[in-house]
Amino acid sequence: MGHHFTFNTQAKCSHTEARAGRFETPHGSVETPIFMPVGTLATVKTLTPAQLRSTGAQMVLANTYHLHLQPGERIVAKAGGLHEFMQWTGPMLTDSGGFQVFSLSSLRTIAEKGVTFRSPRDGRTIELTPEKSIQIQHALGADVIMAFDECPPYPATWEEVELATARTYRWLERCIAVHDPRDRALFGIVQGGVYPDLRAEAARSLAKLDLPGYAIGGVSVGEPPELIEKIVKVTAPHLPADKPRYLMGVGTPREMVRAIAAGVDLFDCVIPTRWARHGAVLVGGDRWNIKNARFTEDFTPLDGDCPCYTCQNFSRAYLNHLWRSREILVYTLLSIHNITELMRFTRRIREAIAGDRFAEEFASWLAAAPS
Repeated sequence: MGHHFTFNTQAKCSHTEARAGRFETPHGSVETPIFMPVGTLATVKTLTPAQLRSTGAQMVLANTYHLHLQPGERIVAKAGGLHEFMQWTGPMLTDSGGFQVFSLSSLRTIAEKGVTFRSPRDGRTIELTPEKSIQIQHALGADVIMAFDECPPYPATWEEVELATARTYRWLERCIAVHDPRDRALFGIVQGGVYPDLRAEAARSLAKLDLPGYAIGGVSVGEPPELIEKIVKVTAPHLPADKPRYLMGVGTPREMVRAIAAGVDLFDCVIPTRWARHGAVLVGGDRWNIKNARFTEDFTPLDGDCPCYTCQNFSRAYLNHLWRSREILVYTLLSIHNITELMRFTRRIREAIAGDRFAEEFASWLAAAPS
């Protein structure tokens, strides 16, 4: 798997493909299945590293595209790499920048060499190639780095997706050619849109390359949840059982449970901090709006069973007051709770898998969503 990287399955569900595992990296081990908070610009928005550690977070993401634009990988490398720069001592992952570049549909041009786009920051022309993406990620210094891929939009025709999927494979080969595996693991990304045949073929092709891990990409780009589940179910079985499987950009409780049942180990999403910035909190799997008048005189914590700093110290009424007063502190307190909630949720799933109670304990989550 490369220097300092191993993945071991420790328990399996007898009724689904869910598994509990341990992914070892140079900066520590990650117990799976696990949710990974997103720290786009080398910070999980509104939280200090100490606050982030208090949520139970084990592994954090940063974004190659955004860090290339500001402050630039040279400065991060000069600071000693991402871990030193942002003072996060645990494992880290950087994405390739592919998704962000392809979301700039009006500003970029795709060619076999790579992607040319205009910086939304200052308008300058930037070329991002597979080789350049790997070079940037090496300089950033994360434990896990992602291959540069072409993320097709939804909807797209079979022919359009087939071209993007084939190019993603060719770009992966170029990423592998320039990758230095010392102390970092390169994950490949399975594309294929919503087409089962393309997904299965892409997964089988990538599996033959014997990479340290694999991601399912190109989901959460506008397709309905039932299609996401279908994509995961047809893709995961073709990925090696002895390597970690990462579903990119997915992080709601229901989506994670159903993907875990298909054999996925790692997840990331901006939901917990983005929701916090909109006054939304996750409680028992439900989304609440702290702005609601019903919380004005509610002096109970968000969740009486939650061990997070927010729930242990503050009431719903206080959080409601902070929001109505437009106090910045509310973003931090809601983010602490939301991330803690998702960390506790995936930890509960791990414990249920270990006790072979997953299918029973999470039956309501696995059932078809109400129409």
